[in-house]
Amino acid sequence: MTRMINDMEVCECSTIHEDVVKAVRNKMPDEEVTMDLADTFKVFSDYTRVKILCALLNHEMCVCDISALLGMTKSAVSHQLRTLKQSNLVKNRREGKVVYYSIADEHVETIISNGMEHVLE
Repeated sequence: MTRMINDMEVCECSTIHEDVVKAVRNKMPDEEVTMDLADTFKVFSDYTRVKILCALLNHEMCVCDISALLGMTKSAVSHQLRTLKQSNLVKNRREGKVVYYSIADEHVETIISNGMEHVLE
């Protein structure tokens, strides 16, 4: 039996399906892993960081190019890149005095692609 609370269907049963709870509990990631995952998604929650990641999906870029593309100061872009780098979402390489940033790996591309597909659905 269910009832509606704030347009949401809520179960009113009092039976706990112990076999289901036990099976799922055994497959749950460790607390530290879930905290790291939540922190990663927090990084993706910032509009500016997502724009930077979308730009870097297309081509590696330096801070000056990203700031010109997004109409932001180099300082603001550098701040966001620092956060993305600390979260292992971007990497950088130096060529003389210029530092180029790019997406860290294919996992980041997959996360953005899947998110974009979901949003456009």
